[in-house]
Amino acid sequence: MKILVVLCHPRKDSLTAQTANSFCNGATQAGHEVELIDLYQEGFDPVLRIEDEPNDGHIENYSQEVQAEFGRLNRNEAIVMIFPLWWWSMPAMLKGWIDRVWNYGLLYGPSEHNLQKGLMIILSANTKKQLKKRSYDSAIETSLNLGILNYCGIKESETIILDGTNLGTDHCAQHLQKAFDKGLSF
Repeated sequence: MKILVVLCHPRKDSLTAQTANSFCNGATQAGHEVELIDLYQEGFDPVLRIEDEPNDGHIENYSQEVQAEFGRLNRNEAIVMIFPLWWWSMPAMLKGWIDRVWNYGLLYGPSEHNLQKGLMIILSANTKKQLKKRSYDSAIETSLNLGILNYCGIKESETIILDGTNLGTDHCAQHLQKAFDKGLSF
């Protein structure tokens, strides 16, 4: 399977980046072809401008940058987004990538894309207990998995929250192993 992995974190040495590398290593070991996007390192512009506002759904009517990003996305059969949980959602950089690239006629509406499988690996300092307390875990699942992946016709999708990222190196090492294992079984 061809997998596009989208990393969204400003630091190259972050736990989020390490998690992305662990997933990629597992997926590669399983025989998948992996393409990694690092939105911050590539300097992606997340601002939706008029030339990328949803219009008639024809790809040629979007900016060259969006056409290129959609081409990269559509070369793959699966999408894996790996990011920290900020304000109960994804970072603005990743949201801007989705706003610009996952556009009408490209990923939703009268669209034809190649993505069959989707996964969001979310790193959170909050524990599962803290996330459940006010149903943040359910809200995240609804808004991100159902509201983005499922809405865009990706039939097989899930979110995984790697919690308690501030609980120490042993706990984080378990997360890296989980990411590797997920890549291996993807």
